[in-house]
Amino acid sequence: MSNVKSMPGHLIRRMHQISVALYADKMARIGIDLTPVQYAALEQLYATPEIDQTTLARAIAYDKVTIGGVVDRLRQKGFVTREPSVLDKRARVVKLTESGHDVLGKARPIVEELQKKIVGNLTDSEAERLVALLKKATAIHN
Repeated sequence: MSNVKSMPGHLIRRMHQISVALYADKMARIGIDLTPVQYAALEQLYATPEIDQTTLARAIAYDKVTIGGVVDRLRQKGFVTREPSVLDKRARVVKLTESGHDVLGKARPIVEELQKKIVGNLTDSEAERLVALLKKATAIHN
């Protein structure tokens, strides 16, 4: 019988729990109201301005139905706008607002710092190798 503490699925779940807890704690302490998924959405909108919700969902590996709620919450916070596409009336184009740019600018260095903390007991080369292996393992499922 396998030891659950040696199973990749268990370790990935634990790593996710640790990552989310560190993120939530740090953001709460500095007063930024932004979930990890909302942060990912803002980063994607910064990288590719004015994309539709479906493309946004795909880009951050989120389902189309749930991304609507994420975008709704970002709209309520004043971080994005959502309007019908001029090219396809069925599509909804999402754009960062000035407030969205501002909060992203404040959150980005915090998130970058947290990435190091998440893998804090690994050397730089071990952390790079972990990321490379995670990319390789997830690529087949994207």
